[in-house]
Amino acid sequence: MQNEFSIVVDRSKYQYAPTPWEQESWRVSALDWVAEQLASHGLRASGELSVRLRPWSVLVRVPVVGRDAVWFKANPPASAFEGPLTAALARWVPTYVLQPLAVDAERAWILLPDGGDLFRTVLSREPVGPRTWEELLRQYASMQRALTPHVREIEQLKVPATRTLDLPGAFDGLLTRSTALHPEARARLERLRPRLTDWCAELASLGVEDTLDHADLHEGQLFHPAPGRFTFFDWGDAAVSHPFCSLRIPAGKARARYGPQVLARLLDAYLEPWTGPGRAPADLRRAAHLAWRLSALGRAASWGRTFPGASGTSVAAEQISESLLELLNEPPF
Repeated sequence: MQNEFSIVVDRSKYQYAPTPWEQESWRVSALDWVAEQLASHGLRASGELSVRLRPWSVLVRVPVVGRDAVWFKANPPASAFEGPLTAALARWVPTYVLQPLAVDAERAWILLPDGGDLFRTVLSREPVGPRTWEELLRQYASMQRALTPHVREIEQLKVPATRTLDLPGAFDGLLTRSTALHPEARARLERLRPRLTDWCAELASLGVEDTLDHADLHEGQLFHPAPGRFTFFDWGDAAVSHPFCSLRIPAGKARARYGPQVLARLLDAYLEPWTGPGRAPADLRRAAHLAWRLSALGRAASWGRTFPGASGTSVAAEQISESLLELLNEPPF
């Protein structure tokens, strides 16, 4: 396939970040695999390949004769679980995710169908009110709760597990790796450690079990192909942790768009699927408050999932430090 079609490469600001795309043998193997998997579905590539290279993934848009394009993704070793996880989610919660066309777990490759319009595209094209964000959060929370019985299976797929009570240990490891921190900021974080331990213990006591946390649920990580319908994808940053840690990013994006007054209704929408016997609304709100702050640990951890190499390590160190500093900020509700 490499010699059949023109290829356009986008590196964005990561001009020198290493990826396997630079290796010709890897490129040939990857594109040959894509062609083989398409053929197994009776499909054939056609047209220019668009390649997006980032420290954390190689993504190739492959036009296909007679149908929407497909997407090839290659993950670094630390997020090699994404393909098997995506395939498992398609079995457990098919309403909410994409069904992969092919997965090569050993090489951390996945081939996905097009999911329709990104939510980001819809937002740029037409007026979208807070009610739409409420519905996406309601659906996402429903998916998380449906996945709770599968947590052990998710961990067996090598999805990183940072259970709520294990977060203080994760904090210690991340603080050690955050070489970009100013000494004064490091000292402030070190002083925060006892309080963080208390927050984790309280959060674990509030009756919501750990399950899958997407950890980066912004408007570019979900499709909105039709009114009332959302499809969640791009699971390379995911972890098994407290589910409410997922709330911070989408709610923060909506707050930036509509103002702080939107947070109360978004919180109600997200918490609705979690209500039930033995779960007091006040406890759920308190859990959301605690998880909002602690979610910074999941974001920091995900920045370690880059392709090996010096420049990728530099990017990770800076982002880990930036994420850890968010622990110092009070939640907005």
